Amino acid sequence: MAKVAFIGLGVMGYPMAGHLKTKGGHEVTVYNRTAAKAEKWAAEFGGRAAPTPAAAAADADFVFTCVGNDDDLRSVTIGENGVLSGMKAGAILIDNTTASAEVARELHAAASAKGCNFIDAPVSGGQAGAENGVLTVMCGGDEVTFEKVRPVIDAYARMVGLMGPVGAGQLTKMINQICIAGVVQGLAEGIHFGKKAGLDIEKVVEVISKGAAGSWQMENRHKTMNEGKYEFGFAVDWMRKDLDIVLTEARRNGANLPVTALVDQFYGEVQQKLGGNRWDTSSLLARLEK
Repeated sequence: MAKVAFIGLGVMGYPMAGHLKTKGGHEVTVYNRTAAKAEKWAAEFGGRAAPTPAAAAADADFVFTCVGNDDDLRSVTIGENGVLSGMKAGAILIDNTTASAEVARELHAAASAKGCNFIDAPVSGGQAGAENGVLTVMCGGDEVTFEKVRPVIDAYARMVGLMGPVGAGQLTKMINQICIAGVVQGLAEGIHFGKKAGLDIEKVVEVISKGAAGSWQMENRHKTMNEGKYEFGFAVDWMRKDLDIVLTEARRNGANLPVTALVDQFYGEVQQKLGGNRWDTSSLLARLEK
């Protein structure tokens, strides 16, 4: 059992922190910008709520963050009353936010200056993966630190991998989002084509999902796409945030991502023309059927 702090109790962080308490058996203190949510978590899981990130991190061996974006991350780590002002020397900061590789390196430097260690550890698997404790976690950092945090991360993950030095976890998450964007657009076009051709989409998917066209998206999203249901899942707003990180990094490293850039534009249409900001990413089909 370790002393753990968890900062950020959104749709991902809330159950992740819960698994650290229930499955991991750790002593968990949480902080959330909306204090009532932190108190609710503490009552549900038997942990403790703290008034600031620094207070949550005090005396913790492992400090987890899972917030919205780079600026939110800076606020709860290096900002006033951020976790680094409360962390003890030798403690490890693990960031589960999907953020830029640049901010990961920035936090690594800030943590090192405090005598602490850092791992960037973005996750994939969505809300369902977080709730079921089966997330995929892509880590960046040194191997010694990774081996210390891996048994703790295991409480909410089914796959944890060290991808390289600090920043490599975020870069791997960018690849994850690049691949998802293309797959979802292809699935949307396939279903759209099948419906226009008068085919039974359920029968089509039953067959092609067992071949080379099969994917997680096809297995888990074809039914709701076919029914035009999008009020759930990983929001378009979040995907666009992630793709903005991807495209910014691509401009920096010279990668050519024409399909990703195009799909990002399509998601923009879902937001602006259909009002689908909070729809699941599978709502690319709605754009084709509008």
